[in-house]
Amino acid sequence: MRTFLALVLFCLSATVAHAAGIKFLTVPADDTGPALKAVVWTPCAEAAEDLTVGPYVLRGRRDCPTAGNRLPLVVVSHGHGGSYLGHHDLAEVLADAGFVVAAINHPGDTFSDMSHAADISEFVERPTDIKRLVDFMLAGAPDAGKIDATKVGFFGFSRGGYTGLVLAGGNPDFAHANVPCADPNLPICRQIKQQKQPLMTVTHDERIKAYVLADPLNEFPRSGDLQNVDAPIQLWASQFGGDGVLPETMPALADALPKRPDFHVVPKSAHFAFLAPCPASLMQSAPEVCVDAAGFDRAAFHTLFDQMALQFFTANLR
Repeated sequence: MRTFLALVLFCLSATVAHAAGIKFLTVPADDTGPALKAVVWTPCAEAAEDLTVGPYVLRGRRDCPTAGNRLPLVVVSHGHGGSYLGHHDLAEVLADAGFVVAAINHPGDTFSDMSHAADISEFVERPTDIKRLVDFMLAGAPDAGKIDATKVGFFGFSRGGYTGLVLAGGNPDFAHANVPCADPNLPICRQIKQQKQPLMTVTHDERIKAYVLADPLNEFPRSGDLQNVDAPIQLWASQFGGDGVLPETMPALADALPKRPDFHVVPKSAHFAFLAPCPASLMQSAPEVCVDAAGFDRAAFHTLFDQMALQFFTANLR
């Protein structure tokens, strides 16, 4: 009850806009990767409305002029085979509170393109994708002039959480990580087993000052793999895990980080509980990611989760 009241008071005291402005953009291709499909949420002074995009119903205003200046930026990395809309509820809450939020579809590991999803190259490409997104948002995007380049945060789920740990300074060790390889015929499983993984040069980005990570894939088995990670982190773990994330790896990750994270374990939850509550059409077509165990209320959890992430980013980026 005390936590709930604190959150209510925080929300009442926060300065919020009327809606989240929503823009669909493209990060141009360059010599480090292909074009990236992006969606950007911004503070908006107009009334919100429902926007249907594919199976999702977004709450905001299409192409609304961005309200404010020197705004903090949060970039978002989705999980394995996910989408830039998979965490739209968090993006809407952050934009309503004065943040610019930008998410991409990771080429080769998104719902419409899984061409690299089973190869270790995807784990190198993901952090580079996010660095390119930050570059674009600070220089080439329509709202670049309204963003404060010293106030950049990151949200990542599952493989997106792994992406954040790399960007923060982590160096993965796939051969020794406690991550199951369910199908030995997958290219990444063969590469790890035969120890033929390429020399890993991964991308770090010191511009990112704060991280919220939800059930990250923990490819960092030794504390030395994370010795350079010193940014503040809010770490969330499901009770039961899933999709390659084992429950015991989250406390191990919290213990291995040089600075103790703001660590939360969500009772009765499985891995996909961190995705936004699903509309009815997705509940029917993708029950494996939309339907939770009896006794777990995803919508109620996300009300708390989104506000605690907002509180963390506000404390560390403002």
